[in-house]
Amino acid sequence: MDRHKLQKIYDQRTSYESANYSIHACRNEQAYRLQEEPDCHIRTPFAVDRDRIIHSGAYRRYQGKTQVFSFTNMFDEETSNRSLHTTYVSQISRTIGKMLGMNLDLIEAIALGHDLGHPPFGHDGEVSLSKCCRNYGIGSFHHNIESLHIVDSISRKGAGLNLNFQTRDGIISHDGEVHNTILKPQMNKTEQNIQNYIAERQAGKEFAWMPATMEGCIVRISDTIAYIGQDIEDAIRLDILKREDLPHDCVQYLGNRNSKIIDTLVKSVIVNSYEQDFIAFDDETSHYLLKLKKFNYERIYTDSNVKSARIKIDKSMEILFEQYLQDISSNDLSSKIFTQFLNSKQNTYLEKYSDAEKVRDFIATMTDRYYNEEVKNYFLPGSFY
Repeated sequence: MDRHKLQKIYDQRTSYESANYSIHACRNEQAYRLQEEPDCHIRTPFAVDRDRIIHSGAYRRYQGKTQVFSFTNMFDEETSNRSLHTTYVSQISRTIGKMLGMNLDLIEAIALGHDLGHPPFGHDGEVSLSKCCRNYGIGSFHHNIESLHIVDSISRKGAGLNLNFQTRDGIISHDGEVHNTILKPQMNKTEQNIQNYIAERQAGKEFAWMPATMEGCIVRISDTIAYIGQDIEDAIRLDILKREDLPHDCVQYLGNRNSKIIDTLVKSVIVNSYEQDFIAFDDETSHYLLKLKKFNYERIYTDSNVKSARIKIDKSMEILFEQYLQDISSNDLSSKIFTQFLNSKQNTYLEKYSDAEKVRDFIATMTDRYYNEEVKNYFLPGSFY
């Protein structure tokens, strides 16, 4: 192989891409890893991050994890799952990023990795797992923190993926639950900032937090764009609400279907962010988006059927968490926490984390179906739901 020619081709292509970047974009030469590695010469550093993420076990498990509606994937395989949501976030953020002249490889890496740490059953599972974590003294559970933990300390048998700082920061900073009209990157962030954030959030404290890059801000705002209308479509599909139930003024401004809502929101972000050092909706769009979020919370996320599923998850999570702790304590090598998790981990992981943290990590990696089977195997002969 002519490595000199390969290097020349790589340099030409990356130079061409960089020449078309916005002045606010993250350059490939700004990428850095905690552990230095040789350059790839056919992929940018952030493209390498993207590929490591999509080839990870955590990424493959996306398709088996609930987005919002727990247990529905047992009878309706077209209801959104975590894999679809992640794909939507990637597509939307790339569309915005391309129009704004941003680094698309970095955007894609963040988007595809942002939800790796989601436990089974979406946010219901997150709430239940967080209760267990606090009860056993390891602090609150937050899926964005767990996502970073997966790429840093769980993947590759505990060695981690050694992703670039900007990708890791985007993953932990993606919080789409917070409503922001304007997202302005905190470009001076360091590794210590990330560790401080983790400590504060696990202690149950609020923490003002923005991504370090424009690309991270794009993924964060795209996370909201991707789920707001899709959750409505899923709720209509499951007869939780009807399309005519949507707030009339929101429909008039944003649209009454997911495709129109996405189109309106994406165009607002592009128009209001172009050649700016921030990512933003206009005020009117932000107003109606917030109103639609509140509607979703009242009519979808706190629906009685959703609440009933949460009760099942709460009860089973507590029992399963305690059982795995007992399995570790008694050195029950037949337990799945050994055969499917701990036996494959290097000493760097096994020696660093407590038993409760190992249980947390094992449960967080599970798909909905795997979790159900574990509950049935341990405690409930027959069907779980």
